[in-house]
Amino acid sequence: MSNVGCRIYPDFPRPSKELLEKFVGMPAANVDDCMSRTAAVDPAIKQIGYRKGQLLGPAFTVKVAEGDNLMFHKAMDMAEPGDVIVIDAGGSTSRAIFGELMAFYCKARGIVGLIVDGSIRDQTALADMENFIVYAKGITPDGPYKNGPGELRGTITIGGRTVRAGDIIIGDEDGIVIVRPEDAAVVAENTKALAEKEANIAKTILEEGTYIRPWVEQKLQEIGCEIL
Repeated sequence: MSNVGCRIYPDFPRPSKELLEKFVGMPAANVDDCMSRTAAVDPAIKQIGYRKGQLLGPAFTVKVAEGDNLMFHKAMDMAEPGDVIVIDAGGSTSRAIFGELMAFYCKARGIVGLIVDGSIRDQTALADMENFIVYAKGITPDGPYKNGPGELRGTITIGGRTVRAGDIIIGDEDGIVIVRPEDAAVVAENTKALAEKEANIAKTILEEGTYIRPWVEQKLQEIGCEIL
């Protein structure tokens, strides 16, 4: 008899290398701006460590019972090189879902990073890892149970955002944004244009000391701001 709530779904199509490469070096903030500022996960999910660069790859999704990591153990053996394992732990921070040994194993298998809407432990070891990025909501020494249930490669929620297997994960020091592959080409093009626009604005500020924003006065008039 099958157990509803404990399932491993079929493998998913991953975005092409060419599509992923369009986002290399793009700040998460600029990507979010080009998605109507609605793609970022809750800022409570933070990068472990400092100045670790960009996290970029397709989401291998995992849903676990709160405080339990059985299905994550299975996910580590199934995810492919280049994947980002994204774990929906229900936002519970009472028990760590993983620590350094599991992260080391993921890195050895070519997984590029881990995100958990829950807790981790071994914070220092994870922060010091090179070429591997971890995001978590909390930190605790309490370890997990290993009883299940859970799901792999299904649709999950982390930090208030829906994540499907194969969605593109873009993370940096500011946080994480989620891009659907079907939107990715347009988002990348718009983000590139925005970056060029901001570079020109920054150049003008540095060279001329001016920051031209006519919309500020227009908005103040629109809202009826009284200047005394």
